[in-house]
Amino acid sequence: MTSETRPGPAPESNPDTDPDTPMEAEFDTVAAWTEGAVRVLGRDHAIPAACRGSGSPADLAWLAQGLDVRGDQRFLDAGAGLGGPAAWLADDRGDAWHGRPVLTEPMVHAAASARRLFGFPTAAAVSEALPLPTDGVDAAWSLGVLCVTPSRADMLGELRRVLVTGGRLGLLVLVHGGAPLPEQPEGNDFPTHAELHDQLARTGFRVDDEVEADRLPGAPPSWTERADRVEEHLRRHHGDHPAWRQAQEQEQVMGRLLRERHVVTTLLRTTAV
Repeated sequence: MTSETRPGPAPESNPDTDPDTPMEAEFDTVAAWTEGAVRVLGRDHAIPAACRGSGSPADLAWLAQGLDVRGDQRFLDAGAGLGGPAAWLADDRGDAWHGRPVLTEPMVHAAASARRLFGFPTAAAVSEALPLPTDGVDAAWSLGVLCVTPSRADMLGELRRVLVTGGRLGLLVLVHGGAPLPEQPEGNDFPTHAELHDQLARTGFRVDDEVEADRLPGAPPSWTERADRVEEHLRRHHGDHPAWRQAQEQEQVMGRLLRERHVVTTLLRTTAV
């Protein structure tokens, strides 16, 4: 895992012109536009912009405390999006950890943008088929991915395969509150708390700790201001594009579900056993 793994060639598509599904709009097309916005607004906007939808600094800090990566330990971000959380971790743990994050991301434009933004080894790959050896990483996290895959058991099994026994896995999962959902965002399949714990146990993980994200502090003003500037840049330059409208509609549905606690953002620290 010392050589760089690059995304495969981009498909014959253009994020500025081709139609998208809501999932592609949110996680691929808007991700590619975000890279462009960072170029315009400055590198100090990169991590807040690239963490959009992947947790606040307090969420990442809580998970990082459980991962406790140090030395030259090998770390994987599975479903990394634009790579912001991995870049945050590299900065946060820089005094103790000298490794480089390895990123996997199924959306090809997002994977390519993550590599260009942060320079980490990145592969365009789904989390159910990771291009990594068995026992290839010491720690990993996956943020907001389990709730957008219909094959959670396969994904967890693959994460267990690549983690050494005793390796740590951090998860951010949108968990179904139990009552029937009043609306269903496309591409999402939220596990209940019981389903999530059962699948983790069946695939070889022990849950060490968990917390609901809304119990942790919000993002600091400087972080929010930079993220808002990127959002405004994207709205100004792409607000009339169908992909932007799709992504915004999806985000609004998720916002309503979270506010009404039909879905709860849950952080888990687990160990591969």
